[in-house]
Amino acid sequence: MAAAEGPGPGAPRGEADGDGMGLTDLPGELLELILCCDVLGAADIGRVSCTCRRLREACQPRGKVWRERFRLRWPSLLKYYSHTDGVSWLEEYKARHNAGLEAQRIVASFSKRFFSEHVPCDGFSDIETLGCPSHFFEDELMCILNMEGRKGLTWKYYAKKILYFLRQQNILKNLKEYLQRPTDRQSFLEGAVLIDQYCNPLSDICLKSVQAQVDDITDKVRKVLRTRNPRHPSLASKAGEILIPEVELQRQVLDAMNCVLYEQLKYKGNELDYYNSLNSYIHQVLIRRTGIPISLSVLYLTIARQLGVKLEPVNFPSHFLLRWCQGKEGSTNIFDYTYIDAFGKGKQLTVKECEYLIGHHVTEEFYGVVTSKEVLQRMVGNLLNLGKRESTDQSYQLLRDSLDLYLAMYPDNVQHLMLQARLYFHLGIWPEKVLDILQHIQALDPSQHGAVGYLVQHTLEHIERRKEEVGPEVKHRSDEKHKEVCFSIGLIMKHRRYGYNCVIYGWDPACMMGHEWIRNMNVHSLPRGPHQPFYNVLVEDGSCRYAAQENLEYSSEPREIPHPDIGRYFSEFTGVHYLANTELEVRYPEDVELTSATVQKIYNSGKE
Repeated sequence: MAAAEGPGPGAPRGEADGDGMGLTDLPGELLELILCCDVLGAADIGRVSCTCRRLREACQPRGKVWRERFRLRWPSLLKYYSHTDGVSWLEEYKARHNAGLEAQRIVASFSKRFFSEHVPCDGFSDIETLGCPSHFFEDELMCILNMEGRKGLTWKYYAKKILYFLRQQNILKNLKEYLQRPTDRQSFLEGAVLIDQYCNPLSDICLKSVQAQVDDITDKVRKVLRTRNPRHPSLASKAGEILIPEVELQRQVLDAMNCVLYEQLKYKGNELDYYNSLNSYIHQVLIRRTGIPISLSVLYLTIARQLGVKLEPVNFPSHFLLRWCQGKEGSTNIFDYTYIDAFGKGKQLTVKECEYLIGHHVTEEFYGVVTSKEVLQRMVGNLLNLGKRESTDQSYQLLRDSLDLYLAMYPDNVQHLMLQARLYFHLGIWPEKVLDILQHIQALDPSQHGAVGYLVQHTLEHIERRKEEVGPEVKHRSDEKHKEVCFSIGLIMKHRRYGYNCVIYGWDPACMMGHEWIRNMNVHSLPRGPHQPFYNVLVEDGSCRYAAQENLEYSSEPREIPHPDIGRYFSEFTGVHYLANTELEVRYPEDVELTSATVQKIYNSGKE
C-alpha cells in the first residue's frame, strides 16, 4: 500500500484528501488496533499521543495501547500482573526501560572491575540497593543471556553471575521464611523445590509447575483406584484434606500408587548412576523418572498425602525410608509400622527386612519419624558429600551451594563453618568473608584457635599480596624474551597427545609453575622440558590447563569451546577464533592483530 501524502495523522477531516476520512475519524477499536501494531515503537506512540486530544486519549497511560506495547517488548513480565485494572502501563514501561539501562550499566562495569579476581562479596552491593523492581532487573539480565549469535560473550558471562547471585539471595529468603513456619505448614515438596532452586538458580523451576506434575501423577493413581474401588474415599474432590482411617483402604491407595509410579511411569531408583547430583533435584526426578531414596520418598509421600494416606519420613541410615502406621496412631512401637522403600519400587518392609536392606542391626531411634527440616538437612548433606567427591569447578560450586543451604538452616554449626572457610581459602576467593567466618567460629568454639589462627595468618597474607598488585602485567610479543612464543590468544588449538580442543587465553615465555607441579606433570620428559612457552587454555571439557607449546597445534576444524569462563576473556566467537575482550587485550596488546593474521593464513587461504 502506498504511503499517504500530506499532513500527519492529526489532520482534521477534509484537509488530508478532500473530504476523505482522517485517522482520528476512525472508530476507537480500529484506532487502538492500528496503534497496537508491532511496527510502531514506544517513541512512535509517544509522538502520536502529542498530536491531538483524540490520539492522546487513545494512548492514555492505563489503556490498551501502552499495555500492548509493554507486552510486545517484555512478554514474560505479564505474569507479575494478576490484576491489570488501574495499572499505568506507560509508567511500567518507563520503569522497565530504566531498569534495563541500569542492568546494562552494572553488567558493563563488572569486567573492568573484576577481571583479575573472583567477584568479591561486596561486588554485588550495587545490586542489593537497586532502585527498581528486581523482576525488571532480572528480566533484562535474561534478555542479555538470550541474545542471539556468538557476540556479547563477556556481557553474558557477568549477567549470568549477577542473575545467579540475585536468585540465590531470594531463594535463601524464601527458605528462611519456610523454616520459620509451624511444622504442619512445611511441605516436604516445597522444601525439596527450594533446594533444587538454590542449586540451579538459572533453571526455570517453581513450586507451582512441580506441584502440577505431582498432581498429574495423583490423577493417574485415582484412575487406577477408580477401576478397583469406584467408591474409594480418595476419589472425592477434597480427599487430600482428610486422612483415611481404614488400613485396608490405605493399602488400596498404596497399591495403586505402586502400579502407576513403577509399572506405568517406570520410576526407579538410579542404581547405575547413584552419585549423580541430578538424582537429588526434584524437578529432575520428575523429568528423568529416577532418583535416590530420599528424593523418591518425598515424591511418594506427597502423592500419598494428597490421596489421604499419612506416611512419615524415616531418617534410616544409608537408605531413606517412609513408615506407614498399622497400629494405633502415634505409636512409639517400631513394630506397629510397615516401612516403605520408594527407591525399591514401593516395597513394604518389616523391621528385620530394613536391617537386611543395609546389612546391619540398628537401634530403635533410627526408625523414628523426622521433621521437614531434618529431611532437608539430609538432602543437603547428600549434595555436600557429592561436592567433596571431586576437585572440579562444578563440584566446588555444588559444595559452595550446599554449604550455603546447610548454614542457612544451622548457622552456628562449627564443622560446616570451618569447611566453608577452608573452601574459600582453597579457592582463593572472598578473603574478607573468610576472616568473618573464622571470627564467628572462634566466638562459638574457642578450642578451634589453632586451626583458626593458621587460616587467619595465611588469609591476611593473601590480602596483603593483593594490595601490592600494581596493575595488570602487559606482555608484548615484540620483546626479545618472547620471541619463541608461536601462538596467540584467541586461537583454537588441539592437544597433540590428549586430543582435546581448547582456546588460548594467556601465555608465558617459559613454564612458570613450581618445581612440584613440574615434577608431578612430568614436564622434564618433554624434549624441551619447561624451557619453552607454555599456554593457559580453556578446554572443551570445562577445565583450565597449562600446556607446553610443543604439545599444541592448530585445530583443523575450529569450533566453539563450551567452557563456563569463555566470556571472562573473550567477547565474540567469529567461527574460527575468539576475539579478546577489552581487559584481555590490554594484557596482550599485540596478540589480536597476530591472531587475525594467523587465522587468515591458516584457514582462509585454504578456502581460496
